[in-house]
Amino acid sequence: MIIQSPPVSQILLYHVDAMVKVRLTLLFSAVLYGACLTVHAIAEDKPAATYSQPDLVRIATEIQKAIATLPQYGVFDDIHFAIQGTTLILRGEASRPTLKSAAENVTKKIEGVQNVQNEIEVLPLSPNDDRLRAILYRKIYGAPQLRKYSSSGGRMFTSMTARTMGITNDPPIGYHAIHIIVKNGNVTLKGAVLNSADSAIAGMQANTTPGVFSVDNDLFVEQQNKKPSA
Repeated sequence: MIIQSPPVSQILLYHVDAMVKVRLTLLFSAVLYGACLTVHAIAEDKPAATYSQPDLVRIATEIQKAIATLPQYGVFDDIHFAIQGTTLILRGEASRPTLKSAAENVTKKIEGVQNVQNEIEVLPLSPNDDRLRAILYRKIYGAPQLRKYSSSGGRMFTSMTARTMGITNDPPIGYHAIHIIVKNGNVTLKGAVLNSADSAIAGMQANTTPGVFSVDNDLFVEQQNKKPSA
């Protein structure tokens, strides 16, 4: 829902996985993350230039698709964005520097995007974090209850690059509903799951991983946010 309240400019936050679906009997839909969209308003002295509602929806959808389909964007990254006036603000965490620049370059080409403010954080290059990413991936997606959240069914095919240069440089490909963000041994789980039990399992798998200092479970739970039927 977009709140119109001139002369206040809105900052609309989106998650780039909003358009991704999980191939299950009960499918995720765009509404899943749509329910997570948050609206923030910042008062200004005078109205700022902004998009019409149809243009805002179109631009946001194109941004989501452009970033989510980047080859650099994967299970160890999390990007969200805001639109303030006619300025696109990119935020989140990137496990590789190439993702930060790629996200900016691809969104600059979208019709209607006039300015891009790139605030994506590039995570530290750390052999320990790389090791944790590999272990966490196996533990989380190897859990029988969580295999449905990956297009690979929890299987991890390690390439020569991953074996010699680390999993960060060659992450598992395909769709992943649970994103694993690791920074200096601290873990944040982002994304979405169908129910609170799956969220708890993902959190437990991360919390019981040796070498992990802390775990923030920020997974969106579909059942908790589903509107009751009329």
